[in-house]
Amino acid sequence: MLIGAHISSAHGLFNAPLNAKKQGCECYQFFSRPPQGGPAPKISLSNLKKFKDINKKFGYQNFYLHAPYFINLASENNRIYYGSISVLREELERGSLLGAQYLMTHLGSAKDMSATEALKKVAAGLKKILADYHGSTQFLIEMSAGTGKIIGNNFEEISTIMHYTKYIIQKNIAVCFDTAHAFESGYDLRDEKSIKKIFEQFDKILGLKKLKLIHANDSKTELGSHLDRHEHLGWGKIGLDGFRALINEPRLKKINLIIETPADGKRVDDLKTLKDLRDKN
Repeated sequence: MLIGAHISSAHGLFNAPLNAKKQGCECYQFFSRPPQGGPAPKISLSNLKKFKDINKKFGYQNFYLHAPYFINLASENNRIYYGSISVLREELERGSLLGAQYLMTHLGSAKDMSATEALKKVAAGLKKILADYHGSTQFLIEMSAGTGKIIGNNFEEISTIMHYTKYIIQKNIAVCFDTAHAFESGYDLRDEKSIKKIFEQFDKILGLKKLKLIHANDSKTELGSHLDRHEHLGWGKIGLDGFRALINEPRLKKINLIIETPADGKRVDDLKTLKDLRDKN
């Protein structure tokens, strides 16, 4: 189990591994393009070499891309829907070029269609994204907090989406489990018994082989709030007992953790907290 954080890649993608090293990350996650929108900066050969050289220097083999926030594969607006498909395919290709293990994304929200129609539309988008894709970066669905009509806030919904995709596509899709989002969606992560039950459910519904990464975030809001609000570890409603149990869960020993707690200077403390919990185990 490696422990890292979401890292800034501002002013050049090669700054991501530099910033990760400064913060004490063992693995890291970053945006390869502006998260709020806009074109992706071209990856020049010189910058690609610099990025790879720095990762090699610091021994980083595990790093991941997060898709921009505007993605919505359930949108009825074709500009947003097809734009999301295009961006996600482009990010998979960029990730493969950079050597990123995974690309994770939220799936979006459905406003004016039934739940079944929305899930089928998302699945159709995934098939378009992954059609004839032969890159090395794997596509991950990130669990959501379920605000409004957000897609993908429970295991059953993610399983249904996968069911609607063809087998060859389904093989290339896995899951990023976010502790804050799961808690806010009603999955109790506050103690050992609850965590064992949750991952038994995950295994039964999706299969633990589909779990590739965990976002380790505390929650500012209550269990089942459906409000996406991250908090520093131990400061929120999950609490340190929950993260201790998460790290001690035998089935998760080979799953890496990425912290996305508030970027207010205290994220380094969260990294230390998780490392201490792991190393004392």
